Amino acid sequence: MASSSSSGPIFKLHPLVIVNISDHYTRVKAQSQHSVPPRAASSSATASNGSAAPRVFGCVIGVQRGRTVEIFNSFEMILDPVSHTLDRAFLEKKQELYKKVFPNFYILGWYSTGCDAEESDMQIHKALMDINESPVYVLLNPSISHAKKDLPVTIFETELHVIDGIPQLIFVRSNYVIETVEAERISVDHVAHLKPSDGGSAATQLAAHLTGIHSAIKMLNSRIRIVHQYLLAMERGDVPFDNSLLRQASSLLRRLPAMESEKFQDDFLMEFNDTLLITYLAMFTNCASTMNELVEKFNTTYDRHSRRGGRASFI
Repeated sequence: MASSSSSGPIFKLHPLVIVNISDHYTRVKAQSQHSVPPRAASSSATASNGSAAPRVFGCVIGVQRGRTVEIFNSFEMILDPVSHTLDRAFLEKKQELYKKVFPNFYILGWYSTGCDAEESDMQIHKALMDINESPVYVLLNPSISHAKKDLPVTIFETELHVIDGIPQLIFVRSNYVIETVEAERISVDHVAHLKPSDGGSAATQLAAHLTGIHSAIKMLNSRIRIVHQYLLAMERGDVPFDNSLLRQASSLLRRLPAMESEKFQDDFLMEFNDTLLITYLAMFTNCASTMNELVEKFNTTYDRHSRRGGRASFI
């Protein structure tokens, strides 16, 4: 049902869309293995072969500038798995909420999961044409092969072909590139480093990462102290002046942001107080839990002595 097309718009796909689709599929699959809530069941459908692997559906949003279509984000949508009809009220509500946060983003199309485009997908595709006359279809294949190095993501657009004398819309594959911004690169790199490996948990990976950051900051602090002591010695006349070193130190200081402003102090104190508050709450929770265990032990011992008719004395 799908062919290839080398011409057409230029598609740019951001990693956040792939992460959102993967997260949506993972959550629905985990829920389907236990008990599927009615709400989750309405936004997914089982595979056509009757397997337990679900299909998930959602909308992709972004901007289009001329022939360049840039897909920035996505959100879930509710679909009836039997009639393949969309929940219009839910879709319009989500679109309204996203327009408040991202006023320049528009619904560019939709996404789903599976190995290839299915016959029923065209019905969903046509249902979105009243929102976007040329919607894009992003398909994520969750059954990936580790031997393949390409991303398991396919982007489809539609073309009108005449088949047996009848004009019909068919899906055609389109080329795309992965486009990232600085925040996305940092986030993807952070998630990649937190991925458990060699049997280690995510908490262990995070602890090792924070330990590395602490060591780097400690080393940076010691080197700054050395430079500071050398400059003080140069000011006292203990060591001869080195104009080249002074120019390097002056250039380095100019790169640092101004941190003596009142706004910085307010923001710093707010973050510091929030951190202390979280630490205190954790300590209070720990103390309350310990106290609760002690009270339970006290009540158990008291009830045991009461049933025996004896008298217990506690300090």
